[in-house]
Amino acid sequence: MAEPESSGSSEENKSSVRAVSAPAPRPDAVEQKAARERRRAWLSWFKRAVALLFVAAAVAAVVIAWLPKPLPVDLEEIALAELQVTIDEDGRTRVKDRYQVSAPLMANVGRIELEPGDAIEPGDVLARLVPIEAPLLDTRTRAQAQARVAAASAARRQAHASIGRVRTALEFAEREADRQGKLTGSGATSARAVEQAQLALRTRREELASAEFGAKVADYEVQMARAALGRMGKGGKGGDEQLEVSAPVAGRVLKVFRQSEGVVQPGTPLVEVGDPAALEIVVDVLTSDAVSIEPGTTVRIERWGGERPLRAHVRLVEPSAFTRISALGVEEQRVNVVVDLDEPHTTWQALGDGYRVESRIVVWQGDDILTAPASAVFRRGDGHAVYRHEGGLAKLVPVRVGRRNAHRVQILEGLEVGDRVIAHPSDRVADGVEVVQR
Repeated sequence: MAEPESSGSSEENKSSVRAVSAPAPRPDAVEQKAARERRRAWLSWFKRAVALLFVAAAVAAVVIAWLPKPLPVDLEEIALAELQVTIDEDGRTRVKDRYQVSAPLMANVGRIELEPGDAIEPGDVLARLVPIEAPLLDTRTRAQAQARVAAASAARRQAHASIGRVRTALEFAEREADRQGKLTGSGATSARAVEQAQLALRTRREELASAEFGAKVADYEVQMARAALGRMGKGGKGGDEQLEVSAPVAGRVLKVFRQSEGVVQPGTPLVEVGDPAALEIVVDVLTSDAVSIEPGTTVRIERWGGERPLRAHVRLVEPSAFTRISALGVEEQRVNVVVDLDEPHTTWQALGDGYRVESRIVVWQGDDILTAPASAVFRRGDGHAVYRHEGGLAKLVPVRVGRRNAHRVQILEGLEVGDRVIAHPSDRVADGVEVVQR
């Protein structure tokens, strides 16, 4: 009976021992758990704050994008400057005095050994004509040859007479230039009158040189006509007989029209000769522009191949115009303006006959002119206007304009020195629009 009781009490003791031996929670574990809870709460609030910041930034970006921005523009300041009004056209060079040597009669021309650019002197043989198989002489041919001799003699007398007339005009121009020069010292005449006298003197000298050249050509024509008549008088006989075509003036060969041997008819071009050192420039301009061009007008020759522009002046505006079709298919009335170079030949000796150049004919110029960029001035109604920069805004200002060129416009009213205008106003620029320097 005692053993069962002791058994039961031992089981109770074991359960009590197990209950007493269960571990109690440690203080550091509780603190760690609390710290983790606080960290999770802080991370949650941090994520919410970051999300709110991103949302606020996106909203701000959208608002800023929809806000009006100042329009970037190019601004230029109005100032006093030199203004030149020019007529810009392409031109081409040409030899002033050129002579085309042709066959004086029907014959067999020998092979021409000359090449373009070869130097020649008066009397040098350019080509040789030898008889052909058919006879060269009949009554009509002799009469024609005699008529050519008579015509050439008359042309020579006329050429020599013109030399005397031009020399008389030259002497008068020299006296006039000398008289105007003396009057300038005493202030009795204007500088323009002196320039006109100098221009007339230079023109007369060039006319004399041209007349002397024409007289040489006329002498040459008489010589050739008489030589042809003398050959025909022989009836074209003699296998060793030949006619030498000689050079009328000194210069260079510009072009060889026929180099191979063969039969030629009278008047067939053989060689073209001239002096490349005596060049002039021909510029064709619109007749509406030509009315403002006078002899003596200053010209600048650009893009001719040299390092700097060449100085030149207008010698002649031809009196007769011609019709030319433009690149757009429009008929234009144009006229040739002949320009002489003022630079020494050593400066432009690389230029030759038929070269392309660009010319700027100065028809008006002035100093201390109030100007604005041509791109800033636009039509508005019956007048013109610009956009002036005032306090960050574009202000529409009517202006009155004067002369203009491709880059600048003369301002007569509406602007002052120091004003800044929009150089290239687009369709977005309007009166009162906020703008900023690009």
